[in-house]
Amino acid sequence: MNKINVVDTLKLSIPERIQLVEDIWDTIAAQAESLELTEGEKKIIDERLEAYHSNPDVGAPWNEVYDRIVAKHGI
Repeated sequence: MNKINVVDTLKLSIPERIQLVEDIWDTIAAQAESLELTEGEKKIIDERLEAYHSNPDVGAPWNEVYDRIVAKHGI
């Protein structure tokens, strides 16, 4: 396997770098079950779920948030 370093990645075009990141992420996602959350991460998730259940009307669904971001930044 050929090794690449940061300098090599910076020589790639932006679309190529995005594809590289997507490819790397796909390999991580394929093995997600092997990742363990720390106790601190579990606590944060539990706190956020509790806050949501206490007041589910606060916040917005992801698709609405995404649409606002796209509208604001013209992505």
